[in-house]
Amino acid sequence: MLLEDLIIHFILLKKQLPKHANDLLDHIQKSYLLGDLSLLEYKCLLFELEQRGAEKPGLMAKFQYLVQSNPSACSG
Repeated sequence: MLLEDLIIHFILLKKQLPKHANDLLDHIQKSYLLGDLSLLEYKCLLFELEQRGAEKPGLMAKFQYLVQSNPSACSG
């Protein structure tokens, strides 16, 4: 699947344009889990979306703010 096909599929399904590459990232993750995308299609689309600014949320990103705002919380 090409990126253009992904965008068209997203628009048809959601009835709106994607606002950010992360919208499309969420869409391909769900499509992969449902078996609608092969692993190869998922990886290729993931690479393209990351090049366009999509980011997968991770634990470090979620907790980085807490560590930076209160570094003493990490020491005993």
